[in-house]
Amino acid sequence: MSKTLTSVAHEDTRLLIAVLPVELQAALLPGAVDQLIEVVMDLGRTAEARFTDRVVPLGRHPVNHDDLAHTLGLIGDFTDDNRAGIERTLHRISAIRNRKGQVIGLTLRVGRAVHGTIEILRDLVGTGRNLLLLGRPGVGKTTMLREMTRVLADDFRKRVIVIDTSNEIAGDGDIPHPGIGTARRMQVPRPDRQHAVMIEAVENHMPEVIVVDEIGTESEAAAARTIAERGVQLIGTAHGNSLENLVMNPILSDLVGGVQTVTLGDEEARRRGTTKTVSERKSPPTFEILIEMVDRNDLRVHRDTARAVDTLLQGFLPGCECRRLNENGGVEVVDCRPAPAAPAAHLPRPPAGPAAAAGSGADAAAPPRIYLHGVNRDLVDRVARELALNVRTGVKAEKANLIIALHSRERDLDLRRFGHMQDIPVHLLKRNTTSEIRRLLQRLFHIVPGVDEQEIREALQEARMAVRQVMEAGVDVALPPRRASLRKVQHRIITGYGLESTSVGVEPARHLVVYPHAGDAV
Repeated sequence: MSKTLTSVAHEDTRLLIAVLPVELQAALLPGAVDQLIEVVMDLGRTAEARFTDRVVPLGRHPVNHDDLAHTLGLIGDFTDDNRAGIERTLHRISAIRNRKGQVIGLTLRVGRAVHGTIEILRDLVGTGRNLLLLGRPGVGKTTMLREMTRVLADDFRKRVIVIDTSNEIAGDGDIPHPGIGTARRMQVPRPDRQHAVMIEAVENHMPEVIVVDEIGTESEAAAARTIAERGVQLIGTAHGNSLENLVMNPILSDLVGGVQTVTLGDEEARRRGTTKTVSERKSPPTFEILIEMVDRNDLRVHRDTARAVDTLLQGFLPGCECRRLNENGGVEVVDCRPAPAAPAAHLPRPPAGPAAAAGSGADAAAPPRIYLHGVNRDLVDRVARELALNVRTGVKAEKANLIIALHSRERDLDLRRFGHMQDIPVHLLKRNTTSEIRRLLQRLFHIVPGVDEQEIREALQEARMAVRQVMEAGVDVALPPRRASLRKVQHRIITGYGLESTSVGVEPARHLVVYPHAGDAV
């Protein structure tokens, strides 16, 4: 029997290390290479080895032209996208060039065929439906794609063809890496020819499944739709972290059905309770199932892409299926509903307005404890004082009622998993600015500038009572008329419980109607 994928992966990592200058190899080999992610060599700087949990400097001297030339002489040729590889391995070597085209930096990223990663999605892969993977760079999309390819070819005995633009899926060289099993591989001469090779694969080689990585252009999206319409199962990845990113991307939105602006008649607009101009899905999605990768063992699955897109275009967050691979190798599947902005189960009920925020006496709730990760504590404290919010910052994560993290620091700790395990809501900030922090705190604590505190309390109470009635009786419930700013707060409360609400009527009698289940509203 051939070598196991584990031993092959270990040997492949050694091959990557072997192309480094001798001094860097000596500094790296004593370490744990199994956790190595990449090696970075930049001219005039000390080389670095990046592991899953740390960065280690290599050697005592800055990288020079001879070091770069040594490595360049031992790897394959660079393609138009400045990527090269090592024959029959999955490693990706990317170059940084100066204005004259000279290589002045290299990123040597380790590629591994990780066996067993498919278990979390095996039931979906075998359905024959089209699957699209989304996720940030480095989250493991290509690794998952490679394992899907092997399982479809070897376990399901299907005719699979991989469209390999940068040789990341099946490795460098003309002989594919064993990580894709018996699947066939078609190499792409230039990145701008990927769409043509996709069509060529269908027309010339009669595949049952096409696998393609990094769909990123309009022509590639059109080729994907053509393949799907011919009855061939399509599995791919695309740029974007979430379904919402894809819907808002004018180039790639066609993958999930596209978006068009529609002008409704007066009667239809009144029936829907919307404006006359609305956004709707243009066509059936190319990919029937969409998967958002939080990390390799934590996925968000939209089993019905069309329904999810429709819900999103109506202004609501679609529910999804959360899948996690536990420590024992089992798959945990739960139904994920959009989390409330500040659920009462997690936080002491926040004060509705600045006057009540300070609180006093026996009626005052304990101040919410906020754990900040990458967020400037001084700015949060300053904004909280301006809003007269009684909150505590600087507490440990396990002691917190609420976690606020900077979006760019989300990967430092597995905050979402920690929050899920500890039942603590996690909210992300795009930037460390006063305005961003103020908007988030106003949303979390239902602060509406310029609106009387008592009026806010009444609106919140109305929304919570309506939610309780809808959940218990399963009927539509109409709320009393409220101004637009208060309807927005009520809507956030209702959405947090996985329900839908729509504004109906005309001012000043415009009000919300709450529906029992997401998607029932028209």
